[in-house]
Amino acid sequence: MSALPLAGLTVVSLEQAVAAPFATRQLADLGARVIKVERDTGDFARGYDTKVHGMASYFVWLNRSKESIVLDLKSEHGLVVLRKLVSEADVLVQNLAPGAVERLGLGADDALALNPRLIHASISGYGHGGSYEQKKAYDLLVQCEAGLLSVTGTPESPAKVGVSIADICAGMYTYSGILTSLIQRGSTGRGDVLEISMLEALGEWMGQPYFYAEYGGTQQPRSGAEHATIAPYGPFGASDGTVFFSVQNEREWATFCDTVLQQPELSTDPLFAGTALRVLNRPLLHEKINSVLTVLPTADVLARLDAASIANAQLRDMHEFAAHPQLAARNRWRNVDSPVGPLRSLIPPVSSREADFRMDPVPALGEHTDKILAELGLATLPN
Repeated sequence: MSALPLAGLTVVSLEQAVAAPFATRQLADLGARVIKVERDTGDFARGYDTKVHGMASYFVWLNRSKESIVLDLKSEHGLVVLRKLVSEADVLVQNLAPGAVERLGLGADDALALNPRLIHASISGYGHGGSYEQKKAYDLLVQCEAGLLSVTGTPESPAKVGVSIADICAGMYTYSGILTSLIQRGSTGRGDVLEISMLEALGEWMGQPYFYAEYGGTQQPRSGAEHATIAPYGPFGASDGTVFFSVQNEREWATFCDTVLQQPELSTDPLFAGTALRVLNRPLLHEKINSVLTVLPTADVLARLDAASIANAQLRDMHEFAAHPQLAARNRWRNVDSPVGPLRSLIPPVSSREADFRMDPVPALGEHTDKILAELGLATLPN
């Protein structure tokens, strides 16, 4: 394979929590040098939990292959170092509180005046301008504001997504936006200013339920683990566990009735003729399905579904996911070094014939401060 795709690029990140670190870790995966600027107490995600031999699961996930420098950005020395870093960087990423980067003298206009080739990327909860600009924005709160909880959960109670989805999607758009700007800079020679709002990023992912409600006249209902607009699609009990499966069209419905339920006559029942009627009559539909499947072991149900080419899945917990046979067969795990020893981690999800990736250690707080200061020709601040 060739060299890492982003080798030679330097990213300076004033980052914390999830969104910005998720974006920059992916840049690091591709070979960018990511210099993570931390306060003396560190990115507060370092303290979210202690589940990974004393380290936080969030921090381990988001910060491999980075260099950690501790700077006091309230001091003249810290600001001199930061400005020097930015003046030589390709990318600046920040998700500080609204207005904080401007107070450091590194808002978009000032930073590009210092370094015209810089790509300046800012992540915020609600974007610049508007009455929400200064509002604190945490993942669950943005899920609420974007309407995600209105379509997630049971009819009786909304539920949050079990991962930091608003942060993750904002980080993904930051990552792809930076890659786009790097390509653009190759043609123009100029830097760029990127602004990513968590609300707008998650709002993009809410497009389907938005169109459903805006033009259909009714809110898409919360349907628990079932699909809101397709049936049968969701969890069904077997005699010793739970399986999920999905019937997507009338051809599959006929095959499902014949091969899985072994009741071919059900495929022509007018109560279930088409997706809309199957959703409308879901309680009766499930009664018919459960009368067959609940007496069968999980292995037999999955075998029937596979024989009928009906999409299906096992409901796995995280330990079962970690032992997933497909990930093992495709050799998707590597050990990443850290201050607490090697940690088994998934490799990046995009495989390339031409380009490699890297998975360097998770840094200790301030591990690279002296090294980076020496490179810049700046003295370490005395204790």
